[in-house]
Amino acid sequence: MEYTKEELLSARKLIEDKINHTPILQSETLNALTESKIYFKCENLQKAGAFKYRGATHAVRKMKMKSELRSVATHSSGNHGRALAMAARKNGMSCLIVVPDNAPTIKIDGMKKEGAELFFCEPTIEARLEKLKEVLNQREATVIPPYDHRDIILGQSTCAQEIIEEIDDLDAIICPVGGGGLLSGTALAADLLASKVLVYAAEPEQADDAFRSMKTGKIEPVGNPQTIADGLRTSLGELTFPIIRDKVEEIVTVSESEIKSAMRLVLQELKLVIEASAAVSLAAIIKRPELFKDKKIAVVLSGGNVDIDKLSEYL
Repeated sequence: MEYTKEELLSARKLIEDKINHTPILQSETLNALTESKIYFKCENLQKAGAFKYRGATHAVRKMKMKSELRSVATHSSGNHGRALAMAARKNGMSCLIVVPDNAPTIKIDGMKKEGAELFFCEPTIEARLEKLKEVLNQREATVIPPYDHRDIILGQSTCAQEIIEEIDDLDAIICPVGGGGLLSGTALAADLLASKVLVYAAEPEQADDAFRSMKTGKIEPVGNPQTIADGLRTSLGELTFPIIRDKVEEIVTVSESEIKSAMRLVLQELKLVIEASAAVSLAAIIKRPELFKDKKIAVVLSGGNVDIDKLSEYL
């Protein structure tokens, strides 16, 4: 399914007055450490605390333009759920969310604060989908999935659009990959708006399904991964995988200790609190410096919704 430059630009125009235009920061210390120029796109400062608000807002607004929606539903470990609940509330809708029972407390609380009704399930993709089906048999709602949805992908592309517009002579963008909404949107933006910009992704070793999928050429299951990067415990989707397969240079996997170290560096040098999922990209640059040496690299700090007690444990 093809995407056009006009669609990407239209998505940005539709939501630009509803989202935060997040800042881009640098650190001389981290540049010296990696021997590259890193530009940190601070989506941890986005509304709802993560980039997910871009896609959720775009999907809700697009659907509202087509028909009168009263309720939306999804499954989420937290960031998409909170973003969708906020977007729904701002558009006068209710929101139903299926949540894995190991989701972080801060993300559960965030969804509740936005008025979402939560339904808990076992922490597997199969359990999420089965529970969502059960909820929809009892309640009427329009499903807006967390990543495998055209309007979600287009909404997430707006993050890379801002990066490309603001940084001259950019060499590459690297972002985390879970279900692939952010990564596929980023890859589309680079391909259609700045073809010389390469796109990389980072993923936990404990949840390396995207890395394996790139190797085998088909979507590999994620199972029930044990990683602190809770936002990356999902498999790629039927819409996101082909874009990633065709337009992403490489996926770098990182260990749990490398993720924690990157979180610590961001807190020390940028004075920013980020969640583990957001730290994988910097961890990948530090692990594979030869890929990025002497390059201008944009790193998407995807979110900042981390339990404070867990943060102290990680650090």
